[in-house]
Amino acid sequence: MESPIVMSVIGPDRPGLVELIASTVKSAGGNWLESRMCQLGGQFAGILRVGVSTENRDGLVSAIGALEDRGLSVTVRDSGEDPGERCSEVVMVEILGADRPGIVSQISQALAKRGANVQELSTGCRSAPMSGEALFEAKARVCLPADCSGEELRRDLELIASDLMVDVSFETL
Repeated sequence: MESPIVMSVIGPDRPGLVELIASTVKSAGGNWLESRMCQLGGQFAGILRVGVSTENRDGLVSAIGALEDRGLSVTVRDSGEDPGERCSEVVMVEILGADRPGIVSQISQALAKRGANVQELSTGCRSAPMSGEALFEAKARVCLPADCSGEELRRDLELIASDLMVDVSFETL
């Protein structure tokens, strides 16, 4: 029987970290299923889901925990129910506008008010092509519950967008 786990790994970025994690998972009998990894502010940060047989689970958790001796901070949790299975609709929300504090807070409040679940979020800042001012951009994959329509959420976000002076695009997936 398989016992999937989810883990987060963070530590000072350096070459070979993904290989270190991958070889640790493989040698302990795990199967790398999916992941998201990036470098932020000089730190390597990753989350991954690994499948492992019940009899190899404790060995894998122990091997992953030993990565702490290699300078990584690791958290391991049992994989739970996939909340994506409860989505009545999935939408992609994109935001672009002048950077200022509070954009993510206001957008996430609107999502939470409607009971929407952020499945994936990517944010960043870049320079505007002509003016050089800081532009904030975000992309979010959002799961909507049965009692929230995409159109209701779109209206909420458009109201906030005018207040924040950002552009919001909205696509049903």
